[in-house]
Amino acid sequence: MKYVGIQTQKRENNFRSILLLCLFPVLVLLLIFLFFFILGWFSEVKAMPDLLSYSLGMTISTSPYVGVGVLLWFLIAYFANTSIIASATNSHTLDRTQNKRVYNLVENLCISQGMKMPKVNIIEDESLNAFASGINEKTYTVTLTRGIINKLDDAELEGVIAHELSHIRNSDVRLLIVSIVFVGIFSMVAQVALNSLRYSALTSSSRRSSNDKNGGAGAIVIILILALVAFIGYFIGGLMRFAISRKREYLADAGAAEMTKNPLALASALRKISDNPNVQSIKRDDVAQLFIEHPNASNKSFLSGLSGLFATHPPIEKRIQTLEQF
Repeated sequence: MKYVGIQTQKRENNFRSILLLCLFPVLVLLLIFLFFFILGWFSEVKAMPDLLSYSLGMTISTSPYVGVGVLLWFLIAYFANTSIIASATNSHTLDRTQNKRVYNLVENLCISQGMKMPKVNIIEDESLNAFASGINEKTYTVTLTRGIINKLDDAELEGVIAHELSHIRNSDVRLLIVSIVFVGIFSMVAQVALNSLRYSALTSSSRRSSNDKNGGAGAIVIILILALVAFIGYFIGGLMRFAISRKREYLADAGAAEMTKNPLALASALRKISDNPNVQSIKRDDVAQLFIEHPNASNKSFLSGLSGLFATHPPIEKRIQTLEQF
């Protein structure tokens, strides 16, 4: 694969971040419109001009409230991403005094690239995996599993660390955080709708009056529509996320090869990682896409098994072949 300049990669990723920021409000507005369109149809507003007028009017009147809620969610999730990811991965700070080998590798690579050294975290798991995270120099973090530290030699571990530093240097991590937050909003709405649906189903049998039953049926219809629209948003947002998450691995591999001048060491590391990438504590697929290889093969999403279009990671065999031909 032809290596793309670092500044070009940064510009492309920053452009994608801005594009995501612009597309997301548009997607939210379209989904609000779709919600009221379906609701109006079930409410027997059958004439198309009336249905469109109703949907548009309700979209305009409710959008400011939805917008404020989405903005608050985004800001909280965006700036709290470090603690959220640490909690989801059960990671903690790697002790420097007992792990000088790792810190020396990170420091030497950062010095060679003129980068500020990121934090170094560890997941106490014997699997082989790693990821980078953060939105700025204060929060940039390289996280390694205990297994990858113990089972790779210095050259291989240096290649993995260089790969993660490339993600930071290329602004990949910020781009992925934006995509994770956006998709997480739809996931949260869908989950709330499903929980509400279960609650409504359990309580509907206890309603005795016809008015209560009619009201309960109406509530269930609204929740069903909300769940449907949220799943559509989750699907579309997921496609956007998948589209930006695969190419970044090839670029980070190329960046690591350029940084260490030793592509075969990273290829060897990836081959060992492919034998045991399964970090059993990782249950969230949005966090899983941060890793150098999907951290739990048995937990890959249904969509990722359908086609390469829905995969969060490119095939590791192809990455190894590319590095061996670098």
